[in-house]
Amino acid sequence: MDYIVRDIKLAPGGKLKIDWVREHMPVLEEIRKDFEANQPFKGKRVAVSVHLEAKTAYLAKVLKAGGAEVVVTGSNPLSTQDDVAAALADDGIRVFAWYNATPEEYKDHLVKVLETRPQIIIDDGGDLVHILHHERQDLLPGVIGGAEETTTGILRLRAMEKEGLLKFPMMAVNDAYCKHLFDNRYGTGESVWTGIMRTTNLIVSGKSVVVAGYGWCGKGIAMKAKGLGAKVIITEIDPIKAIEAHMDGFRVLTMDDAAALGDVFIT
Repeated sequence: MDYIVRDIKLAPGGKLKIDWVREHMPVLEEIRKDFEANQPFKGKRVAVSVHLEAKTAYLAKVLKAGGAEVVVTGSNPLSTQDDVAAALADDGIRVFAWYNATPEEYKDHLVKVLETRPQIIIDDGGDLVHILHHERQDLLPGVIGGAEETTTGILRLRAMEKEGLLKFPMMAVNDAYCKHLFDNRYGTGESVWTGIMRTTNLIVSGKSVVVAGYGWCGKGIAMKAKGLGAKVIITEIDPIKAIEAHMDGFRVLTMDDAAALGDVFIT
């Protein structure tokens, strides 16, 4: 079997989600048209470890349209959407992922992706690259490079590079200005609150919210909290960023002082 998903019968619901996001991702749709015409990944196998939901699933389909043989897994067991994973598998893309995987299952899914011997790695958090370098070095031959999209993953990669351990080049997608602005500030800023509201079943208005750090994610989270009616407190050890938060209209405290005031804490 070329896939491991929770239930292949969930595919129709996942396809509806993917079709929906396709209609709302015009840039990626234009890239798909270019890829279909020019086939930049023809003959290449691409391993993708991402938060497996509709938007990233469509990215996998775009890579396939560009000629790639795509193999997909989730970068976080709690973000994988089983219907979306089933939809990709039903479309002929190899998928090894399901929601709420145990640590052992999660690791097995990552290894199964790497055992397909990809030439290109698209990583989210650095788990594929870590396994390749520290546990399955037998799978390193043939890998020509890849990309990493998270701060955590870039930190891991730079540590490996500093020690002379990184065996192939990786593009630091996380360093792109558009990534910081649109993904971190607006994407994370909004998705954090949709997740908190869905999980707690509470409104945000009137709550005292403590945001630890005023980087790109912190700015977005604070901005959205303010818009939802929360009283926002920022804690920040960088004095320049702390002043920026103050000038943006937020109360700035140390975490020791904020700890007694917050209803919701986001780090």
